[in-house]
Amino acid sequence: MIPQGFIHDLLARVDIVEVVGRHVDLKKAGINHKGLCPFHGEKSPSFIVSPSRQTYHCFGCGVHGNAIGFLMEHTAATFVEAVEDLAQQVGMVVPQDERSPEQREKAKAEKQKQQSLTDVLARAADYYKAQLRKSERAVAYLKGRGLTGQIAARFGLGYAPEGWRSLASGFPAYDDPQLVESGLVITPDVEPGQDAKRYDRFRDRVMFPIRNVQGEVIGFGGRVLDKGEPKYLNSPETPVFHKGRELYGLFEARTGLRQRGYALVVEGYMDVVALAQHGFDNAVATLGTACTAEHVHKLFRFTESVVFSFDGDAAGRRAAVRALEAALPHATETRTVKFLFLPPEHDPDSYVRDLGAEAFERCVEGAVPLSRQLSNVAADGCDLGTPEGRARMLKQAHPLWKLLPDGLLRRQLLGELARQGQMPEAELQSLWLGDSAPAQTASSQEQAPGPDEQPQWKSKGKGEWKPKGEWKPKGEWKGKRRDEEQRPAGPRATPTNHADSATRLLLLHSELWDTLAEEDRSLLHNLPGVHGELIQWLERYLVNHGAGPWAVIETALRADGLESSAAKLSRPAQELGVEEQNPAGDLGIAVDALRLARQGNQATPAAGRVTDEDRRQALELMAQLRARHGISPG
Repeated sequence: MIPQGFIHDLLARVDIVEVVGRHVDLKKAGINHKGLCPFHGEKSPSFIVSPSRQTYHCFGCGVHGNAIGFLMEHTAATFVEAVEDLAQQVGMVVPQDERSPEQREKAKAEKQKQQSLTDVLARAADYYKAQLRKSERAVAYLKGRGLTGQIAARFGLGYAPEGWRSLASGFPAYDDPQLVESGLVITPDVEPGQDAKRYDRFRDRVMFPIRNVQGEVIGFGGRVLDKGEPKYLNSPETPVFHKGRELYGLFEARTGLRQRGYALVVEGYMDVVALAQHGFDNAVATLGTACTAEHVHKLFRFTESVVFSFDGDAAGRRAAVRALEAALPHATETRTVKFLFLPPEHDPDSYVRDLGAEAFERCVEGAVPLSRQLSNVAADGCDLGTPEGRARMLKQAHPLWKLLPDGLLRRQLLGELARQGQMPEAELQSLWLGDSAPAQTASSQEQAPGPDEQPQWKSKGKGEWKPKGEWKPKGEWKGKRRDEEQRPAGPRATPTNHADSATRLLLLHSELWDTLAEEDRSLLHNLPGVHGELIQWLERYLVNHGAGPWAVIETALRADGLESSAAKLSRPAQELGVEEQNPAGDLGIAVDALRLARQGNQATPAAGRVTDEDRRQALELMAQLRARHGISPG
């Protein structure tokens, strides 16, 4: 807890005109200073900074506060971060009375280390920018993508040369450990006594500096100029760079977010830069990961409206589901979340270049609201024309609906889902909220007597029946009850098909998910029934928590009410009577078999007329799978 007296002394020593002036172009207006408000779009300045009162106020949008509040609002800094920033500027030391001397020294060392790493990364960014000016090939590539020199300068774009150790010319000591710790240089593992050959992580790539909200370079993304893999290469996790927390372009988009009134979340670096080139300077991108709740929380510190933009292919649809789950805990009746789906052949970069800014603006205006996206996701694969399909839809909607915070939006969506599922809202409320169920009517009670009220019947002859007493067993059945029969020892069920095997292997060895190709993930994600349900759950879990041992996965399944669904598939190999010497290989076999089965199903007459091309593709796939698993054609 920072003492209030220190806050007063700090605000008395800082000059708010100087603090705000670093971010806003201010001009003297009498005893005050005036400029364009950084918190909303305006053409005539109505943002006033008062040096006598040491406050700011906007007569357009009503924001006001002191120097600490300005930094918190404009840079998304926390209260402590804003205080520490201002204290450093005026040479004051923030008191940390509640921490031990060891804790203070540790925190100081960590901050110095982080500052040192950002200095190294900033020097690398300057080096890459200088190399871009020297590379006609890299400049031609960016011009071919429709980018101007102004937009490249705004985002600090650069170029990493082809050489293995080109950074050696940009740093006085290539063996500096901080080059490795910052993710710029790789040192391979070698045997003791051998000399490790260092080399640059980024080579022959257009470089996109990643900045935090304070404008410090914390990492890089690099894109190949020609064909190559991976197309995009990101900095690894470091003390200053965490992919699940940062958003590319957020620093550059701060003004655009205020002026346009919403954040546009896309998937790639080039999407952000291309959209900014065409006037959409409010775009940000996740850093090679699915959108997380932390990403959404950070965006809502800048704006009350977020639009997620995704490609229209299967991968984009799945990414939209992850974004929906990340947004739901932060969705309220005062915030707006929408989902924009482009045609499968386009991403935001290609769409805005081919069709123009106005066409993309119309796409944004037609984006799907969060409530409808939740309904669409819940209804995926459900036939709402049948009771079974509606029941499945409600089951799939329930875990999503539970993520919403309590409030009017949550109640509204309950009613919408009840109507979509053709179920009385009061009954759904009883099931989902635990409220008392509506009392049964007298007629319904008469029509549905309890088990103790149902009479037993016996024949009177001549086609008539009358009640009789309790049935009593006779002969060899006397005295035996079904639940007293001897049950067979050992497991009752084992995986009987490839869907069982693939799901089981992924639950027990969740790290294998990252080894699968995108088409394999899509295949498993779309499995019907409990298999698809568990795979979809696992994919969501891994995005938020990463891979873990079975004990951790089991606990998470239990918390989400899926333990019984996974029980049959998750039993140890020895209990199931299966060998498990190569889980990765077994998973590959199961996935390939599922793909082959799907190919066969698609080529059946029931799915339509089978063409020669269908048969050719099926035979080609079968030959590939046989070759992969060493099965001879005979």
